[in-house]
Amino acid sequence: MRYDISGTTMQTVSIDLARGETLYSQTATMAWMSDNIRMDTHTGGGLLAGLKRAFSGGGLFITEFTAEDNGHVAFAPRFPGQIVPVELAAGQSMICRKETFLCAEKSVHLDIFFQQRLGAGFFAGEGFIMQKVTGPGTVFLDLSGEVVEKTLAPGERLLVHAGHIGMQDPSVGIDIQMMRGFRNILFGGEGLFLATLTGPGRVWLQSMPIINLAEEVARYLPQPRGEGVGGGSMLGMGATGAAVGGILGSLLGD
Repeated sequence: MRYDISGTTMQTVSIDLARGETLYSQTATMAWMSDNIRMDTHTGGGLLAGLKRAFSGGGLFITEFTAEDNGHVAFAPRFPGQIVPVELAAGQSMICRKETFLCAEKSVHLDIFFQQRLGAGFFAGEGFIMQKVTGPGTVFLDLSGEVVEKTLAPGERLLVHAGHIGMQDPSVGIDIQMMRGFRNILFGGEGLFLATLTGPGRVWLQSMPIINLAEEVARYLPQPRGEGVGGGSMLGMGATGAAVGGILGSLLGD
């Protein structure tokens, strides 16, 4: 298998497969492929495996792409960002947010991952349920915006705003810390809690969390004109609500 990542803010990864090689993705990420690539969509290990992926923010189904002869298939993320290839050794794992998995070799196992600390899951912006990919093989992860990789020494701590953590080594601990300073909490706009990452290990930070993009788009949507209490005003609110729901649903993949 060979691959090439092209583009800047809207990248694609084109993967050359030899005869008999297989990789898989979650649904709706394939951009183009040669006509000798066979697609097979299924639950990826049965209904339970599909439900576990769905609980972690993925899809119930996965799609396998198998080369019947030498061919290629390309994948594109749904949001501006950067595709990060990670080569995993046998048994090596990576913890990632639910929307980062793009595609992987068939030998890579995609599974559910539970935060050990409930508070970190609920308040640090990561979510209680995440995803874990385990090697051997290459996995392609899609992070939003620009990507900054940091290596934390044992005991080194990094405070991160919710949503900016893209993926991390399993050795990196996640906890929460309350924002210091009364004025910071009320007027800083950074929220009540920050995620605390503790080394050792690597962490990949993303500059543009998807929820931030969705909130900015929502700010510029038309607002209801307030034409009174009549049906016109209600219709306007309904149309705006539908527009907000449609755009946010498209952005968040719901």
